Amino acid sequence: MSSQTQRRSLLDAKIMRRASVDALAKLNPRVMMKNPVMFVVELGSVLTTVLLFLNLATHHGHFRFDLQITLWLWFTVLFANFAEAMAEGRGKAQADALRLAKSETTAYVVRGSNVEQVPSSQLRKADLVRVVAGQMIPGDGEVTDGVASVDESAITGESAPVIREAGGDRSAVTGGTRVLSDVLTIRITSNPGETFLDRMIALVEGAERQKTPNEIALNILLAGLTIIFLLAVVTLQPFALYSGAPQTVFVLISLLVCLIPTTIGGLLSAIGIAGMDRLVQHNVLATSGRAVEAAGDVNTLLLDKTGTITIGNRQAAEFVPAPGVSAAELADASQLSSLSDETPEGRSIVVLAKEQYDLRGRELGSLNAEFIPFSANTRMSGIEVEGRSIRKGAVDAIANYLQQFGNPMPTEVRTAVEEISHKGGTPLVVAENGRALGVIYLKDIVKGGMKERFDQLRAMGIRTVMITGDNPLTAAAIAREAGVDDFLAEAKPKDKMDLIKREQAEGKLVAMTGDGTNDAPALAQADVGVAMNSGTQAAKEAGNMVDLDSNPTKLIEIVGIGKQLLMTRGALTTFSISNDVAKYFAIIPAMFAGVFPVLNALNIMHLHNAESAVLSAVIFNALVIVGLIPLALRGIGYKPMSAAALLQRNLLVYGLGGIIVPFVGIKLLDMLLVTLHLA
Repeated sequence: MSSQTQRRSLLDAKIMRRASVDALAKLNPRVMMKNPVMFVVELGSVLTTVLLFLNLATHHGHFRFDLQITLWLWFTVLFANFAEAMAEGRGKAQADALRLAKSETTAYVVRGSNVEQVPSSQLRKADLVRVVAGQMIPGDGEVTDGVASVDESAITGESAPVIREAGGDRSAVTGGTRVLSDVLTIRITSNPGETFLDRMIALVEGAERQKTPNEIALNILLAGLTIIFLLAVVTLQPFALYSGAPQTVFVLISLLVCLIPTTIGGLLSAIGIAGMDRLVQHNVLATSGRAVEAAGDVNTLLLDKTGTITIGNRQAAEFVPAPGVSAAELADASQLSSLSDETPEGRSIVVLAKEQYDLRGRELGSLNAEFIPFSANTRMSGIEVEGRSIRKGAVDAIANYLQQFGNPMPTEVRTAVEEISHKGGTPLVVAENGRALGVIYLKDIVKGGMKERFDQLRAMGIRTVMITGDNPLTAAAIAREAGVDDFLAEAKPKDKMDLIKREQAEGKLVAMTGDGTNDAPALAQADVGVAMNSGTQAAKEAGNMVDLDSNPTKLIEIVGIGKQLLMTRGALTTFSISNDVAKYFAIIPAMFAGVFPVLNALNIMHLHNAESAVLSAVIFNALVIVGLIPLALRGIGYKPMSAAALLQRNLLVYGLGGIIVPFVGIKLLDMLLVTLHLA
């Protein structure tokens, strides 16, 4: 998805036009019944509409007042539908952008020794396809052969290409992306219509969004309040008849609509949809609304080390020379022995020698150099060139090599090896012509900014645990450098699951990020399983979220959005219920003050008359939904703070504000209605 789509304006004109049409379509009673509060408002609107025409035909009632009440009741329903349609519309706009990346392409299917051209729509699971530089990848799959640079900007919005290769945790590719270099052989892992892009489109359109337990519980609460106020209003009419102050159905329905929690009822769906939409804007797909809510209450985060906390491959970090050998001499020999080494470690040695000692790659073709490839038996590699016999390998392998020349491994070199091992690194010893030159320090490279990001998570009250298959010594070193709270070393898939289950047994919500097939069981067990898009298909299918940017610390944004969702829902519920206080003081005195003058004491806003009081309350009830739509879509900003401080802030801002704002708003509307002679 493009960055332009991600940063789409909150109130985009195109989305607003689509939402206006959808708001009318949502008036269908079958749709409205899913929201009990707004369904009651719609029934009230239908009833007042029928009575309006009956009164018009029989010349009964107060037509101007009845018409205004009816219109504002309909506007209340439409504005609520508009809020939900706006949230859905943002997802539909993003889905339209994704569809641009989904097109029919030609696939080159490998069948034995032949390559057959077929449309991508005819591909089936397990088909092997070959994709060369410049071609589109025709479907989701796993790279079985080759390594290539791939442009995934159509999916992630990121212009920088990524490397995809056979084996490991970077073998998954997505249909609709483009190969930029080399050749890949890909095994298709999905049937037509079941691709990752298809699922993305369905998700962002909202077709698969389910109500979460929290949202269902809140709906039950709102429905309960609606029933209570419905019974209360119904009993007012007999009381009014008994007291000699009969009220019209228009006034009673107005009272009901104003007292039930219409504000949160009208915005509840929009808040939930917007929460998932904000995740999409951060390049995270949530397959479940429950996962978004759970993210807001996460206590523990488990992170796979390789490819998640570290960049995935060990790299040369330092040349440690032996006594009597300069660092430049060691770097020169190390680079020569690594020129034919195509492993990430070998390439990093060449780069480090170039960066630190300006040693450029050399053309060895004319020197008749003989490269000694690495083998499992010798555990060494090297080069024979111009009388120089250079070897690079494991400590004991080089020690055995030196013994052939009658030279022991120098004590200083063994000390350097031990120090590197204690740091969690991997030592490679280099020797030339039977003499030890020193040690290459290979280390796991922690991704930039990790420590600061983990500090942020800690401030949110989230405990971070690194999970790795490395030995405890290496794991401890990486854990210290990355700044995680704890680590689990020599972890097998079952160990990860057992750790998650132990945390969950203590009542904690657990999030897990990972990218490998061995992470899949833990991703499935976790309350929030965030799979990296660069990871395997198994990992992406096991999690309930997929991070398209493959950034393991994206959980900070995910947690923030989850907390935003919960806070927004709670704050607007508080605001909505607080609103009823002001509306009560507006309408009840207007209904009965004529018969019971003592009730004028409740008219603390000094509203002009009964008609303007009821109208002002109904109009404010509709307009406040409109005013809160941007907040529902954007969400309430989250800052790390204690639960007590958060509760205090919400009560002060949204509880007290929910009382004060209606008093001011209703009074201003009353003055405006009187000035315009509408009441």
